[in-house]
Amino acid sequence: MAGHNKWSKVKHIKARVDAIKGRVFSKCAHEIALAARAGGGDPVANARLRTAIDNAKAVSMPKDNIERAIRKGTGELGGDAIQEISYEGYGPSGIAFIIEMATDNLNRTAQDLRTIFSKNGGSVATPGSVSYQFDRKGEIRISAAELPEDRIMDAAIEAGADDVHSDDDEHLVLTAANELGTVANALRGTGVTLLSEKLVSIPQTPCVISDLATARQILKLHDLLDDYPDTLNVFTNFEVADEILGQLAS
Repeated sequence: MAGHNKWSKVKHIKARVDAIKGRVFSKCAHEIALAARAGGGDPVANARLRTAIDNAKAVSMPKDNIERAIRKGTGELGGDAIQEISYEGYGPSGIAFIIEMATDNLNRTAQDLRTIFSKNGGSVATPGSVSYQFDRKGEIRISAAELPEDRIMDAAIEAGADDVHSDDDEHLVLTAANELGTVANALRGTGVTLLSEKLVSIPQTPCVISDLATARQILKLHDLLDDYPDTLNVFTNFEVADEILGQLAS
């Protein structure tokens, strides 16, 4: 499956480190606020909010932070409303990027994004010029300690999932975009705890990077985009060749 190579694992290790630094908390807070704004502050009646809260709890986000994000989304805390927006761009070697953001200042975010791309060998692209290269899917992650691979496979496929991939750390369940909530709820109904549940963009044709200097340049751009305070998700079509990944890790 595209995107589930060693670089994919590196990204999720980085996400766990980022949680300690508070970056993941910021992203979770944005998603909770957006969900509350769109569907109200009651997670029982708002499936998107319930999922956002579950994702926040999975990275040990404090309860007070979660409640504050809900109040911000419902307007109880005042301030400018947070808006969702997606940008598309190209990095070095024509690598495609989709960046999903949540911001209370569209002009500032757009300018900052253009600066990040232009200073790192890339450029912002027009809407639609990149996204057609990706498939929109639902993604559910489950700890490998929950259930053996064959039992997760059976449960996920019975719930309506498209595919399941497992390694020593976790199971990754892929669904149709409009089936994500249904499959996630079915898995929860079996007693399984989900690490995360979200919509993702998966590249149709990954581009394998086999040059160390290019890999470093693309990874730097990826990290700058991912670390930007308003960023929710970064999707890209590059994969790093095993021998290059080993050099980057050394």
